[in-house]
Amino acid sequence: MNTRSAVAQAQRVVVKVGSSSLTHPDGHLDQERIARLASAISRLHQRGTRVVLVTSGAIAAALKPLGLRRRPRDLETQQAAAAVGMGLLIRHYSDAFAEHGVKVAQLLLTVEDVLRPKTYRNALNTISRLFRLDVVPIINENDTVATHEIRFGDNDRLAALIAHLVRADALVLLSDVDGLYTAHPSTPGAEKITLVDDIAELKVDTSRLGSRVGTGGMQTKLQAADIATQAGTSVVLGHADDLEAALDGLDVGTYFPARKKRRPRRLLWLAFAAEPRGWLYVDDGARRALLNRNASLLAAGIREVKGTFAAGEPVEIIGPDNKPLGRGFVGYSSTELSQEAGHSSTEAGHRNQRPAVHRDVLILTD
Repeated sequence: MNTRSAVAQAQRVVVKVGSSSLTHPDGHLDQERIARLASAISRLHQRGTRVVLVTSGAIAAALKPLGLRRRPRDLETQQAAAAVGMGLLIRHYSDAFAEHGVKVAQLLLTVEDVLRPKTYRNALNTISRLFRLDVVPIINENDTVATHEIRFGDNDRLAALIAHLVRADALVLLSDVDGLYTAHPSTPGAEKITLVDDIAELKVDTSRLGSRVGTGGMQTKLQAADIATQAGTSVVLGHADDLEAALDGLDVGTYFPARKKRRPRRLLWLAFAAEPRGWLYVDDGARRALLNRNASLLAAGIREVKGTFAAGEPVEIIGPDNKPLGRGFVGYSSTELSQEAGHSSTEAGHRNQRPAVHRDVLILTD
């Protein structure tokens, strides 16, 4: 069987394209590239495959209209450019897909939309309904309202999380390079890696930076591949010009086969998307209980509580060596937990304790 048959036979596919793949060297939108992208996705859509397109490029689309020479660095100008560019970008996509008789819809998401159970269910329901209406969803991070503290930071991770959200069989990450290399592609002797079975065992130089108009680099793409493969999704990382070949399961780019065991959706969000609202510093007994006994974190084992958070928000658990142990959804507010920390449920006044972080909503650092 073809190693990449999982991609060629995929019934649900997420395609992610970055700003550098949608623009000319001067930063202006490349409408010919958009047309080719729409053609390839339309072909897949018309043969019955459910496709989601995750796109960057809103800020890049606004550079020329706003007279900007390069991607702005300050948050306010980025958000203003995104507000201008989002309409321009979706107009180009709508026109390009219309050439093939395919309808598209725009969804703008922030990190909060996929962290909260209610809103990520709403996002899933919207995408599912669009599928039934024979519409291709086009998703972008909502840069107009996201902040540096809560945003994904790049659309690579967003695409991986969307792949998990819709239970995609394959994720294709399109870039301006044709795959993962053992070093920067311009380095003499750098070799292309065509198959990665275990990302944790990779020893490669991922120092390649994002382009002048993008935000991501090779490191973010590896993080996205790690998220997606843990979600049971096979991944191809390749050049934007190789999209059709990648979708046909041909030997282009770098292939990351899906892991057999899927992580639950909410725990995947916790591991890779959530920004901790607080930090719980635990003693050695709590550390051993978490690592060796598959236990919940109890208030008695917490030495210090930092940050301001409400019950149900994500927190990071820090061991006695000041190294992260894991993350979880906390069972108390920061004020309540500060009062319970260090106390056992056998003590007077603390007998109604519940776990600070229940094992079912806790994930240990890999």
